[in-house]
Amino acid sequence: MRQTIPVESLERPGAACAYDSHHPPSMELIDQCVHCGFCLPACPTYMLWNEEMDSPRGRIYLMKMGAEGGVAPMDARFVSHFDTCLGCMACMTACPSGVEYGKLIEATRAQIERNYERPALDGLFRKLIFTVFPYPDRLRPLMLSLWLYQRSGLRWLVRRSGLLGMLPVRLRSMESLSPEINLRTLLAPAPHGVMPVGKARLRVGVLLGCVQRVLFGEVNAATVRVLGALGCEVVVPPEQGCCGALMAHTGREPDAMDAARRLIEVFERAGVDVIAINSAGCGSNMKEYGHLLRDDPEFAERAKVIAGKCRDISELIAELGFEGALAPIRLKVAYHDSCHLQHAQGIRAQPRQLLASIPGLDLIELAEAATCCGSAGVFNLLEPDTARQLADRKAQHVIHSGAQALVSANPGCLLQIANGLKRAGHPVPVLHIVEVIDAALGLSGSLASRVGASRESPD
Repeated sequence: MRQTIPVESLERPGAACAYDSHHPPSMELIDQCVHCGFCLPACPTYMLWNEEMDSPRGRIYLMKMGAEGGVAPMDARFVSHFDTCLGCMACMTACPSGVEYGKLIEATRAQIERNYERPALDGLFRKLIFTVFPYPDRLRPLMLSLWLYQRSGLRWLVRRSGLLGMLPVRLRSMESLSPEINLRTLLAPAPHGVMPVGKARLRVGVLLGCVQRVLFGEVNAATVRVLGALGCEVVVPPEQGCCGALMAHTGREPDAMDAARRLIEVFERAGVDVIAINSAGCGSNMKEYGHLLRDDPEFAERAKVIAGKCRDISELIAELGFEGALAPIRLKVAYHDSCHLQHAQGIRAQPRQLLASIPGLDLIELAEAATCCGSAGVFNLLEPDTARQLADRKAQHVIHSGAQALVSANPGCLLQIANGLKRAGHPVPVLHIVEVIDAALGLSGSLASRVGASRESPD
């Protein structure tokens, strides 16, 4: 059982506030919580541990105690309850009072990053993640090294020899989560923009992403093809970088703001009508740029304008609609709702409508469809045991559904669930929704050839 903070230990009258003065968790938002408990069964960590302080209601209580001096200074137990929050926002969907938990958890995590000194190894591991993952030019060489590790036989040797078990749990988890690297995908150039035949319906910018760009380049290519086929002029700014989502969701506010400013300038120069985003975590972050940069006199209004142009790819395709007939895809697929799509962005109907419009496609609803798979940005790297429990639970629901493939809208979810399915000995292929639509429009090969053989097949 997790070590939790007893409520009576929070009673410290006269203690100092745990937060600094820069945007502490809003008491106005905290006071909107009426402690009804509707959020508890929706919360993945409460579902696993049945601990009040690992529920949204309990965490909001901790936030309030931090403001009122009940938990000052921050200690490891206090911080652990926020570190183990997935930030999935399922509580926001469940909450009848409309509490904006997303703003509360991000503000609290920013306070933690400024005011709590993490143990040396924890701090070093986090620094490693944020030095590499938001930068495709750094991530790609790392993935090339991983490809060599996989293909040289070294991975087999490490696993068979027991050396892997000697590594810290986070490094073991990182090794097990690593996908099979496809060298063609890894080295493929970013897609170019396209011009439609005739007058363009929209001028659309495409966000390439970080992990998406390196490991799921085919998803970006499918995104460009689909938008072009639907009559859009597609612009893919080559100089674009990270949107800042990984940093924003883990409390690294200054880094997130810097990334947002750079990306705003890129898409301003591109002069686009809308920005298509095929990674749900990126989309939820960019739609909140106005809040993130609210204090920046130079960027506050510009951030709101860019945020207003952001569309998830399924959201945008649903708005554009299909003009011609779609090719049949005779597959039984389960759809997994990415948390940052269904809870943070409120997009749940559009992906289902798009999939249901494809002839022959049998769409299955998963049990616990609103529950996180455990990916949650870099949560599966930072909290691997919890993430693994959730992935294994999700994998069992996919297996019991009898689906031939799993469809989702976020690269982290695809990697996480694929790993859970592999662990269960049932490696069902995982597909991004735009890849399915790409095939239905006849723009790429049949998906049938990919079912029965994992997308992680050898080069």
